[in-house]
Amino acid sequence: MQKFFLFLTRRSFIMKSIAAFVGFFISPSSGLARSNPDNSSWALTNDEWKQRLSSEVYKVLREEATEAPFSSPLNNQKQEGIYYCAGCDLSLFSSSAKFESGTGWPSFSEPLSGSVATKLDFKLIIPRTEYHCHRCGGHQGHVFNDGPRPTGKRYCNNGLALVFRPKT
Repeated sequence: MQKFFLFLTRRSFIMKSIAAFVGFFISPSSGLARSNPDNSSWALTNDEWKQRLSSEVYKVLREEATEAPFSSPLNNQKQEGIYYCAGCDLSLFSSSAKFESGTGWPSFSEPLSGSVATKLDFKLIIPRTEYHCHRCGGHQGHVFNDGPRPTGKRYCNNGLALVFRPKT
């Protein structure tokens, strides 16, 4: 029995070492949220972004920070409407795609067509899929494969990265 647990420990150590090696040498350099914007008019300098955004929103959108769970008022937003990128005002999600995931962040089953782009994120060593605004490249969150049907996806978004506008 003791050998069995030792084997699992060695195996997980080896797998984590391989993931760390791959993440260190193959992952994108620390470009953070400097994903290329789809529209060159949104290729702003860091100083321009800092003037445009609050410091908290800047940290999330441009430095890929994560807000504390259960801190966003958008978690409890139940009105019908659209969620927009806080950086460039591109419409990202419909309220019809929002669901309660219990994670502490606003979660959606699918984005609006063409609104987000993805890239691999190795910051936690194990690769995750990060998604960002397709227009300005601002970091929104991560997508996981544990969402509701029919997509099976959970787009876990930082509330600070979004602006909600109710349907009028």
